[in-house]
Amino acid sequence: MLDLVLAPALILAIVVGAFHACLYVLIRGTAGARLPFVLSGAILGAYAGNAVADRLGDPIRLGDFGLLWSSIVAWLGIVVIAVASTLGPTRKRRQGS
Repeated sequence: MLDLVLAPALILAIVVGAFHACLYVLIRGTAGARLPFVLSGAILGAYAGNAVADRLGDPIRLGDFGLLWSSIVAWLGIVVIAVASTLGPTRKRRQGS
């Protein structure tokens, strides 16, 4: 039988990242087509923030998971996606028809 074991840090990074992505959409009002990118940036940021918390320590911990650093780096990931989407090429809308 195959036993699949997921690390708790990955599960908590998904939860924390999804929470902050939803909070971003609530504050902004919409994320449009970049929602999958915002969500993935927040999740990867939360996972990386946990690694930072392991190195530097974190005053707000949930077991071995550092919530403060995960939240900070999740928002950093969201900001990177938002800035990149602003600086990226835009489509011109068709006039007429």
